[in-house]
Amino acid sequence: MEQEVLALSSNKWLWMAEQKVDSLAVLFHSEAVFVHMGATMTKDQELRTIKSGVIQYKYAAREETTIRFIGNTAIILDKIRLTAIVGNKEVINPFMVTEVYVQLDGDWKLGSLSFTRLLGD
Repeated sequence: MEQEVLALSSNKWLWMAEQKVDSLAVLFHSEAVFVHMGATMTKDQELRTIKSGVIQYKYAAREETTIRFIGNTAIILDKIRLTAIVGNKEVINPFMVTEVYVQLDGDWKLGSLSFTRLLGD
């Protein structure tokens, strides 16, 4: 179970970088929430942002990953260094990313993705 969820998380980062919104739409729960440094988004808003290229995720270098389970919920904490293009400018930021997955009818769905910028990195 742990490897399955971690693989989904890895795929999510690739799909975000490759703007594969169809794959992401299947992974994201309809009620999912996304918390960025300057905005909180719904599933539809996040998918539109990725598709439009307003934020272009280039690469998430994972530095440390932990996963915990509470019943049918998986919580991943990912310390990453995210390379992205925001406003036509490439930026690299250190984040602690919290991903929450819920298993529904045998499938894992992302319910929350939150970025917390790390200070001093």
